[in-house]
Amino acid sequence: MSRNARTSGFPVRRMLVAALLFAGLVGLAARAVYLQVLNADYLQSQGNARHSRVVKDNSHRGMILDRNGAPLAVSTPVDSVWAHPATLAESRERWPALAALLELSAKEIAQLLARSGEREFVYLRRHVTPEVAERVAALGIPGVSLLREYRRYYPLGPVAGHVLGFTNVDDQGQEGIELAYDAWLRAVPGAKRVLKDLQGNAVEMVESLTLPTPGKDLVVSLDRRIQYLAYRELRAAVETHRARAGSAVVLDARSGEVLALVNEPDFNPNNRGSLRSQVFRNRAITDVYEPGSTLKPFTIAAALESGKFSPRSVIDTAPGLVQVGNKTIHDAHNYGALTVAGVIEKSSNVGATKIALALNKTALWEMLRRAGFGETTGVRLPGESAGLLNPPSSWVAVDQASIAYGYGISVTPLQIARAYAVLANEGAALPLTVLKREAPVTGTRVLSAATARELRAMLELVVDGRGTGRLARVADYRVAGKTGTARKLTEQGYSEERYLAWFAGFAPASHPRLVMVVLLDEPRAGGYFGGEVAAPVFAHVMAGALRLLDIPPDAPRAEPRPILTVKTAGGAG
Repeated sequence: MSRNARTSGFPVRRMLVAALLFAGLVGLAARAVYLQVLNADYLQSQGNARHSRVVKDNSHRGMILDRNGAPLAVSTPVDSVWAHPATLAESRERWPALAALLELSAKEIAQLLARSGEREFVYLRRHVTPEVAERVAALGIPGVSLLREYRRYYPLGPVAGHVLGFTNVDDQGQEGIELAYDAWLRAVPGAKRVLKDLQGNAVEMVESLTLPTPGKDLVVSLDRRIQYLAYRELRAAVETHRARAGSAVVLDARSGEVLALVNEPDFNPNNRGSLRSQVFRNRAITDVYEPGSTLKPFTIAAALESGKFSPRSVIDTAPGLVQVGNKTIHDAHNYGALTVAGVIEKSSNVGATKIALALNKTALWEMLRRAGFGETTGVRLPGESAGLLNPPSSWVAVDQASIAYGYGISVTPLQIARAYAVLANEGAALPLTVLKREAPVTGTRVLSAATARELRAMLELVVDGRGTGRLARVADYRVAGKTGTARKLTEQGYSEERYLAWFAGFAPASHPRLVMVVLLDEPRAGGYFGGEVAAPVFAHVMAGALRLLDIPPDAPRAEPRPILTVKTAGGAG
């Protein structure tokens, strides 16, 4: 081929190459238009499906504060470890290191992933410590991430466990105030869109879809100082007397606010491993007991309101027993002739029986009902029992006699506290609350103010006179109260070895401010009478509470009264 023929072919090839390049550029441009314009929405949705996720945006639960603003329950931020199952499944060789940090086994991780099905999210461990979270992040295992959540913390620990309750791992109220006011305290989580890398880790927040709403703070009626006093003294008494259990309640007599509520055995709501129903139930409101002689003031109240008796009316209790039907009712001693006030002072079962049998049984029942027995207190704590008060139509004479001194009726410690608040509040019953009250409330009339004042004077004799409650005295203050000792009912009848020891009272007696009830269930050492084991708890807590609240003394003395060491004597109280 000649040189001229070869040279003449170059322009053709150049034109062909140029045409091919131009066609390629046109194709690329067309493809770009197709991808960026015509099919952009579809491709964007596919990219988002692979790398964009909508995740929960958590917020914190509202705080619970005591009446003075001290925190009782707070939510602290913590991390939880979660995984993208499909991604983590591809890194099986990394499981042992992860399992060791989370205190799991590789087999347990496999089970968690297997149970996740087609989900793209599975928790591996909730609420880990900051150290564990940091070490998990440092491993850099594909598909494993941290999620910010909140854990509830209770600064008082076991001191207020029963009344505050606790939350579950999802920060939802399970018991106590946490459950009762869960709707108020609970946070509403939001939602946000994030971009994730190939390992499933969030690398960028794209947008906030819904803002999270934190829970609202709740100010309760508790005073943490008085709560601690009651807890300390009740626990010491339960240990000293080897009691099966115990409860104590302190109320503000003028507002109906619960200032303290404690139980033993206790539990620590910060340690979820100890949360067993027999430990965390609030015995002061869920368990019912026969009140023994703490009920006698209400028998006397019915008698005084009937007009048939006055505080000076004389009751012959000789020879220290009385027969009612086939039952013999005893006093601890033969007290002979007692006034109605003396029946309270000496805690005479015989005297209370004779007074009750002289009354219309419906009138006695109505007095007990108005005082709040046989119905819940309305305090709104979960699990509260109404107790048991049978209708008068079912009573026979022995029932009427037994109820007169606190048998045949079942009550909670909180019900007894509310009833004694009636005596302290001029005969009016105030609705109880565990929330701080900002305004006065109107009470419901239970008995006349005159009768309430007469009963307060009688209850002072129990403590300051020769009555059964001398160990409940508080220096510089007048105290009114009543002891109670009740034999426990068993399958074999009333036990001669198992007792309930009560003390209920209020101070200062001249202008009552605080009401307190103490119950020890089955004390087995150092006595079992209410005046021996429950009254000292009342004295110690009341003395501290009156001073903490700066309540003026109503019986100041120049010199301190000597410490009493006399053991309680008297009737069933």
